Order: sequence, then C-alpha cells, then structure tokens
Amino acid sequence: MIKSGQVRIQIGNRTVTELAADDIFGEMALIDSEPRSATAIAVTDVELVPVSERHFLFLVDQTPYFALKVMRVLAQRLRVTNKTFG
Repeated sequence: MIKSGQVRIQIGNRTVTELAADDIFGEMALIDSEPRSATAIAVTDVELVPVSERHFLFLVDQTPYFALKVMRVLAQRLRVTNKTFG
C-alpha cells in the first residue's frame, strides 16, 4: 500500500494508471504467487507499507471489507486493461 507519493503502473511502455496515497498494488502476487504482470515505477519519493502474505490473509479473514476493496481494485484494473489493450 502507498503511504505517500505517486507510483506509475506500466505494462511494457504503456502507462496503465498512476497511484497515490492509500492505493494498493502488488495484490495479484499475494493471491496467486505468479510473476508480476506490470511494472511499478516511483514518480515521486514514495513511502510504502509492505504487506506480507500472512498479513494479507489476516486482513482478509478479519476485515471482509478489505477483501471487497481488493476485489474491486482487481475488477477495475481488469476493465482498464481490457480497454487499453483489448
């Protein structure tokens, strides 16, 4: 999760989105342990809050709305990617 700063998410040379404080990225790797599908590039100085798989699973178990937020982020990013590359 981004605590402060801006991060650009790219696939190849194409910018998919720019993220800021309270946005998340890297969630797919926590879900399926596969290699990354995009590149995250710091646009400004960035402070991140790392989330381990163990912490992620705890948050999903204890905070259902956190799981819903992650699913909504994934759905939104899939829609954007389909529009951009589809």
